Amino acid sequence: MTTLPTAILLLLLLLALPPPSAVVVVALTADGLALLAFKAAVTDDPLSVLSSWSESDPDPCRWPGVTCSNVTSGSPRRRVVGVALAGKNISGYIPSELGSLLFLRRLNLHDNRLTGGIPAALSNASSLHSLFLYGNRLTGGLPVALCDIPRLQNLDVSRNALSGELSGDLRNCRSLQRLILAGNSFSGEVPVGIWPEMASLQQLDISSNGFNGSIPADLGELPRLAGTLNLSHNRFSGVVPPELGRLPATVTLDLRFNNLSGAIPQTGSLASQGPTSFLNNPGLCGFPLQVPCRAVPPPTQSPPAPTTTTTTPSSAAAAAAASEHHQPIRTSLIALISIADAAGVALVGVILVYVYWKVKDRKKEGRSTVAGDDSDSRKRLCRCIWGHRGVDSDSDADSDDSSSENGGGGGGGGKYGEGELVAIDRGFRVELDDLLRSSAYVLGKGGKGIVYKVVVGNGATPVAVRRLGGGGGGGERCKEFAAEARAIGSARHPNVVRLRAYYWSADEKLVVTDFVGNGNLATALRGRPGQTPLSWSTRLKIARGAARGLAYLHECSPRRFVHGEVKPSNILLDADFTPRVADFGLARLLAVAGCADDDAPPSSGGGGLLGGAIPYTKPASSVAADRGGGGYRAPEARAAGARPAQKWDVFSFGVVLMELLTGRGPGDHASPSTSASFSAPSSSSAATAATTDRSGSGEHGHGGAVVPEVVRWVRRGFEEEARPVAEMVDPALLRDAPPLPKKEVVAAFHLALACTELEADLRPRMKAVADTLDKIASS
Repeated sequence: MTTLPTAILLLLLLLALPPPSAVVVVALTADGLALLAFKAAVTDDPLSVLSSWSESDPDPCRWPGVTCSNVTSGSPRRRVVGVALAGKNISGYIPSELGSLLFLRRLNLHDNRLTGGIPAALSNASSLHSLFLYGNRLTGGLPVALCDIPRLQNLDVSRNALSGELSGDLRNCRSLQRLILAGNSFSGEVPVGIWPEMASLQQLDISSNGFNGSIPADLGELPRLAGTLNLSHNRFSGVVPPELGRLPATVTLDLRFNNLSGAIPQTGSLASQGPTSFLNNPGLCGFPLQVPCRAVPPPTQSPPAPTTTTTTPSSAAAAAAASEHHQPIRTSLIALISIADAAGVALVGVILVYVYWKVKDRKKEGRSTVAGDDSDSRKRLCRCIWGHRGVDSDSDADSDDSSSENGGGGGGGGKYGEGELVAIDRGFRVELDDLLRSSAYVLGKGGKGIVYKVVVGNGATPVAVRRLGGGGGGGERCKEFAAEARAIGSARHPNVVRLRAYYWSADEKLVVTDFVGNGNLATALRGRPGQTPLSWSTRLKIARGAARGLAYLHECSPRRFVHGEVKPSNILLDADFTPRVADFGLARLLAVAGCADDDAPPSSGGGGLLGGAIPYTKPASSVAADRGGGGYRAPEARAAGARPAQKWDVFSFGVVLMELLTGRGPGDHASPSTSASFSAPSSSSAATAATTDRSGSGEHGHGGAVVPEVVRWVRRGFEEEARPVAEMVDPALLRDAPPLPKKEVVAAFHLALACTELEADLRPRMKAVADTLDKIASS
């Protein structure tokens, strides 16, 4: 009987408990429902990136690829502000429900296999400022409703199958900064009158479409445009609008592969464009193309009308009479006609022979004139960019070569200088015995030989001597080595380390260069503890000088050199921080000397030692990246058997420029290895940085191309994340006095991004880079 009350009590307790369903049911947020609509629209997810998007997890902020933030102060509820599912090979379509994400700021779905159209309902996402859909299979037109998004800054739908004409309602995209429509099937004429209303536009790329008609003149009224205005690979016709000359000086035009015609205007920034900007327009002429503009003269007279003969009775009678009274030709007349014919043939022969020799002489004169004109134009080009220094050195180089062939400063005059110290510079008067007896100490050694500093004479002329080692044979090898050394030695520019002399024998090869005693750029940026960080003005000076030196090697040197290994350790600095480009042509000298294979990549170690002072020990963070210049090399330069091209140097210079701006090496991604602290990440983190894409998608990689991490980081910061410039520059620059000139820094960043384009044809020439840096400095 005592157990009955206990049973009743337990029953009452069970009845008081809530049902199990009331414990587990939690409502999914509206943001979560919108994201599940996207999952439902996906037909193939090979990487299973959406497998954890589920109703059982009511918090979408924990889902992969989703970023959330507290958008209102005091509210604990977090809202979806970013969706990043780029490069996941996802198939399906974009549902209109994504437009209900009211606080979405960034939508990154690029490099997938999405099909269908771009839903106009995305315009309901009123906080959206970056929409990246490039590299998919989207079709249909470009919804003009996207311009209703008040904060939209970045719109990239390139490399899809979009079509149709552009609407004039694009003028409503007043906040747009980047509009990338390249690689689609858009057609028709580009609207006129809309561009002045898009005053915030900084990048415009409508290349590789089917646009026709004339180029809108009001494209020249985009005051904030930077980088490259890319209109290439379309069907534009007519003339190049002179109004494009109003664009900022930092803008590079790309008008290739169109049907433009007429003379290229020489107004404003148009006058500073290189010939690459106008290639494959058969009707274009004038500077900078090598196609003179010849006016077609109007006809001097109308073509003669066809003659008609009217036969009159009198003329018919006269003809009949003449035929009736026709008499045979006399023998003397026949002989006279034969003599006249022979004389005529002889005269024609003499004339033909005369014309032949005259034309041949004119061809010879024409070739010499063209060569002279080309030399003059090259000198004018170099004089225009770099002043009179280094411009008229060709003749000096020729005379120096001739003197060196006779033994130069090394006496003797053995064949090709074998066994003699051959001075390329007539002012270099040092004998081999004096050089060997002079005091010397080792600057460094590596895969490119041992480098000594040698003090000759009274100690006022230090030179750098690189010992390349033995081997290599003689005869033809010696002749080839001499030719290479003379070609390198004839390159003369204030921003290029000059080769002064060389020595060849069966067991020893030496090259003698200028000695530059203040280390190199790698040392100045992050190699000397306690050194004052480089100021912005000094960094800009170094960038300008290095660009001029490389542009000289590309445009004005005798062989139009490709450096092939542009990196901070190959940019030497003198006491005033004037840069000198070193080590160009060295790989070829090593190959000829038998120290390296012709097909091998530039050897590692000893970078920047040709002419440089000793104070350089590579930090741990830069050893892996700097080995062989790997961290600075262009993606196409990494392919086996790739033929060196000048655009390799442009890419490498762009990486160097980014390092000057950010303080980060090519593989740094966690914290800047700045000149302020000279503290570098561990070698393990550097190795990880070289192989990790922080976006997780290989974006801007275009099929797996190896891109330095600093390039991806800067590109994401400018093009996708809209990161403030203060967060991207080297912190040491923010402590500078006077304050950092933001306009110059932003222009330099845009130039670096243009130099590091993955497609080599989109990169500017080094001449244009040097011009742009000069304009940045003078702005």
